[in-house]
Amino acid sequence: MSKVTCDIATSVDGFVAGPNQSLENPIGEGAEERLHRWMFDEPEAHAAIIEDITAAGAFIMGRNMFGPGRDAWDLDWNGWWGDEPPYHAPVFVLTHHPREPLPMKGGTTFTFVTEGIEAALAQAREAAGGRDVAIAGGAQTVNQYLAAGLIDELRLHVAPVILGRGERLFDGVGDTTLEPVGDVSGTGLVTHLRYRVIR
Repeated sequence: MSKVTCDIATSVDGFVAGPNQSLENPIGEGAEERLHRWMFDEPEAHAAIIEDITAAGAFIMGRNMFGPGRDAWDLDWNGWWGDEPPYHAPVFVLTHHPREPLPMKGGTTFTFVTEGIEAALAQAREAAGGRDVAIAGGAQTVNQYLAAGLIDELRLHVAPVILGRGERLFDGVGDTTLEPVGDVSGTGLVTHLRYRVIR
């Protein structure tokens, strides 16, 4: 049976984005190179983990992860990733502002969902065709799905840094039990932890 998974990089103190997110610093000041360095500096060492991150049949993300705007859409904005995003699958973007679906090269189509997290999950499950659905981020989106009990497996990629402020994982998720799955792995740049979310 397909699962709802979530892979997210975090600092040791639980921040998945730094402060002052902007067009110039999409993940906040000082966060991108510190939280995700392992993916770019050591891709071979983490090849299986990176493959798992991109293996879902569909993805869900918050509007903040898709782009820097909060109000009506700038229709010239097509995401942070250029003409061929890394997803190669349907991506459902949570938003309060309707927008027509946005097909991109490589099999990614962004669909904009205004009806909430459960509607996005239902659409993603259908689009995934029996494969897993991944909650891609950011923090607020992951926290909403955790609070609603809708994530089956949480995969944390913990960078050995303390950000001190920014967007925090686990805010408002309530009393949640995590059961470790598999072995802890990693390098000096990251520790990979996998948990089953117990409801």
